[in-house]
Amino acid sequence: MTTPGGTREGSLEAPTRHPIDWRNPAFHDEAALEKELERVFDICHGCRRCFALCNAFPTLFDAVDATDTGEVHSVDKLLFQDVVDHCYLCDMCFLTKCPYVPPHPFNVDFPHLMLRAKAVKAKKGGTRFRDKLLSATGTVGALAGIPVVAEIVNAVNGTKAGRAVLEKTLGVDRTAPIPKYRSRTGRARAKAQLACSARNGGAIAVTPTDTTRGKVALFVTCYGNRNETALPEDLVAVFAHNGIAVTVVGQEKCCGMPKLELGDLETVARYKEENIPRLKALVDAGYDIVAPIPSCVLMFKQELPLMFAGDADVKAVAEAFFDPFEYLSLRHKAGLLRTDFTGTLGKVSYHVPCHLRVQNIGLKTRDVLRLVPGTTVEVIERCSGHNGTYAVKKEFRAASMKIARPVIERVANAAADHYSSDCPMAGHQIASGLEGDAREPEHPMQLLRKAYGL
Repeated sequence: MTTPGGTREGSLEAPTRHPIDWRNPAFHDEAALEKELERVFDICHGCRRCFALCNAFPTLFDAVDATDTGEVHSVDKLLFQDVVDHCYLCDMCFLTKCPYVPPHPFNVDFPHLMLRAKAVKAKKGGTRFRDKLLSATGTVGALAGIPVVAEIVNAVNGTKAGRAVLEKTLGVDRTAPIPKYRSRTGRARAKAQLACSARNGGAIAVTPTDTTRGKVALFVTCYGNRNETALPEDLVAVFAHNGIAVTVVGQEKCCGMPKLELGDLETVARYKEENIPRLKALVDAGYDIVAPIPSCVLMFKQELPLMFAGDADVKAVAEAFFDPFEYLSLRHKAGLLRTDFTGTLGKVSYHVPCHLRVQNIGLKTRDVLRLVPGTTVEVIERCSGHNGTYAVKKEFRAASMKIARPVIERVANAAADHYSSDCPMAGHQIASGLEGDAREPEHPMQLLRKAYGL
């Protein structure tokens, strides 16, 4: 029931997220999809609260405003795909803006409707080769990370000529930040750090609490394994220093988020079939699970449980999965987090990624960094515009930078000692817009390790 002003009575109720019925043939019915797109777009057009979140909504509203009637039914249905393409499934509209989410009778779940549209396109074979390649993070990382090959790839990608070729062949914008590839994996660095911590600190006495078991399995992630390879090492060092036993998940596959963002749900399912049994075995062995990339954590905590609602193993893994700073915050609450910091961080300009915000765990990274004496943390809760592969594609680069501009300005004006984001890709997106500032972003785990003097 809605009030005359259009807001939902009982709007303080928590949103209800329905499972994704993606294996139902009706999910891929194009006529039914078009009808639902028009229904939801009409509601969005009448509300327009989300106009500043991303470029999907301005694209829709501009298309409506360009018609003679000013109504959604007059929009060329081919333009609906433009709206879909600008949605990168951040979930912020669902969780922070929309007054019509379930249990409201309008039952609007914009991100999951966009996912359905992407899935229909993927099933029809409409996904570009470029997009398939960019989303194959594990495969590309393994190939580009081969010794010697990694050096060649990084060298070529670091030249104007190389970037021009990449833009022409794959549509990767020449100004966009692209990751470097490492031949020594994050998994190897994490294991080496485990051995070092064991030598320096001896055996760890596992101390469980009501909310944590005191020992974790580290899901390194594709990005942590081949690109930001210091990140898993930093995490192991900090966790071991705090008496948390760590093991590294072996034989992991991509979490599936890059493929989810393309609507390639069958590949997501294949990754799930390989990852979940291994992770469930670790949960059964008494481990909690952490991953250093917010999108990967979100995939296991939310997206897979919604795709496989009846799978008990998926549910068990989701319940044992934690953001690293969420885990450290819980340990601090139990009086088990060490505060023997040897240095200060000064002022930190801290960007909160969308895929961390939608986990609804609060600002745990900020809270932990604030424990460091003499440290202030300026929080930026706004989209960086990176969003997976969105910001590197030539057709979306300008839109991504427009979205990122307020974040970049906040970082530039902060005059902080460090700028940081839990999402390394968001950090590099911010760096790409900081004119005259040659500093690199530093991950919060790197800052925490530095504060401990490890």
